[in-house]
Amino acid sequence: MVASLLVQPAMMQRFSGLIALLSMPAAALAQTPNAPTPAPAKPAKADPYAPLPADQAAMRAHVLFLASDALRGREAGSADFDVAAQYVAAQFSAAGLRPAGEGGTYLQRVPLVTYRAAGKGSATWQPAGGSARPLVFGEDYAPIANPRSAASRLSAPVVYVGRGIAAPALGQDDYRGLDVRGKIVAFIEDRADIKDPEIAASFNRPTRLEEAARRGAVGAVVVADSAADGKKFEGAAKGWERKAMTWATPQGLGGGAAARGAPLVATLSAKAMTALFGAAVPKIGTVTKGRLTIETATGFTPAASSNVVGLLPGSDPKLGREVVVLSAHLDHIGVSDGGEGDRINNGALDNAIGIASLIEEAKRFAASGKPPRRSVLFLAVTAEEKGLVGSDYFAGHPTVPADRIVADVNLDMPVLLYRFEDMTVFGAERSTLGPIVRRAVNAAGVDLTPDQDPQQAFFVRSDHYRFVERGIPSVFLWPGQKGAGAAAFQGFLRTCYHRPCDEVTQPILWDQGVRFVDVNYRIAREIADGDTRPVWNKGDWFGLKYKGPMATR
Repeated sequence: MVASLLVQPAMMQRFSGLIALLSMPAAALAQTPNAPTPAPAKPAKADPYAPLPADQAAMRAHVLFLASDALRGREAGSADFDVAAQYVAAQFSAAGLRPAGEGGTYLQRVPLVTYRAAGKGSATWQPAGGSARPLVFGEDYAPIANPRSAASRLSAPVVYVGRGIAAPALGQDDYRGLDVRGKIVAFIEDRADIKDPEIAASFNRPTRLEEAARRGAVGAVVVADSAADGKKFEGAAKGWERKAMTWATPQGLGGGAAARGAPLVATLSAKAMTALFGAAVPKIGTVTKGRLTIETATGFTPAASSNVVGLLPGSDPKLGREVVVLSAHLDHIGVSDGGEGDRINNGALDNAIGIASLIEEAKRFAASGKPPRRSVLFLAVTAEEKGLVGSDYFAGHPTVPADRIVADVNLDMPVLLYRFEDMTVFGAERSTLGPIVRRAVNAAGVDLTPDQDPQQAFFVRSDHYRFVERGIPSVFLWPGQKGAGAAAFQGFLRTCYHRPCDEVTQPILWDQGVRFVDVNYRIAREIADGDTRPVWNKGDWFGLKYKGPMATR
């Protein structure tokens, strides 16, 4: 699961092992798994070969293979991931799904590109009526790779736009009364001052850069240390060569969320802001009396991966043309650099078990003997850990007509280390999927529990969100944290999340996996067999913002 809000929130204190990850944008996060990490406390081990009932054994068998050392962490763009993709394709075939990828296969090729800053670039400040003077790399600025261009040059006055958010209906409008046409905008990445954490988190870096471009800005810089303590900028200066990944355009440049909006080319320090504006934190709307010129270079390395796509055709002559998507990410974070001992991040819970659930759900449909009325598309995506890249590519390049996709139900990192007494479903209250979800959860003998960590805004942080951005009602389920759940869930995050100990030898309760599959199957079945397609609830912010084929009921 990707652990980034694409802004820099200060939250989730009791999940201390994630704080560093949560403070980073997705493009940067894509490379953090390869950094050395402290040795975690060893979790209790279970016998991965103990006898199990057939349905539990089937789930475990998928995880035994997908999370084995042989696949070396299934990193997107690697041959190890390709083997995992072929395995899932074979399992889709065995479950009776039709190929729904490209060229009559189960695979949709996803062109990828890794990009990074190529050199330190240069930055020059020329005050009005004065002489130009260079800014100092590592003290005043650090370059940011531009996924859309090998060479970038900005030269314009700079206007400070605070957080760079325009949401007057929600009580925050940093652009009120401002004219930023032809200028460089400077913004901080503090979280939006909006009450709903999910809506606040949706104002991520791409959203802010899109707003800047819409208003005519020629580019953007981010202000790293608005508090003038230097700590945030120090991190940006040290990490300026960090690699990121996105999907590639036909020209070999970056596409998708990473390439949205105005070009972002550099991070500025408080020292540089003081030189430009006379204050580290100027008043919103302040325009420099002078011109900033920044030149940067970006290097690109092509790669490739695949989404795995299988289709169960619907039986209804009319509704069968519509498609319900069930998604899960197949990739994980590969092998960590440096250190001693086990460095393979196997990704058993994150997210081999989600893929196992997806496969077993397909088998449930086949075993039911009753074809769904709507078609059901099973989608195992690549490069989720790089910033929801594979799902973004599919949502923008679907292998079925885009206007026929009616819903997405996502399966990502269910922590099945305890008998769950409740479930949390992100996004259920936002659309007519809510009552469907509640009925399915109740059928498992538990109830829905509100999000226990609303500041985490999990609704915007997994693959279903790429469908939300295209106006498609979507949900994402987790076992809840009642009873033993909280300690087990948080313990996993502290000790094994994105670490080599996320292995099949953890004390995984496979009977809880079967329960998890059952809930998701019930949800998918009711959506597929319902008389009406899901729609956003009236007035829901996401439904109004993204305006899908049937945005609100």
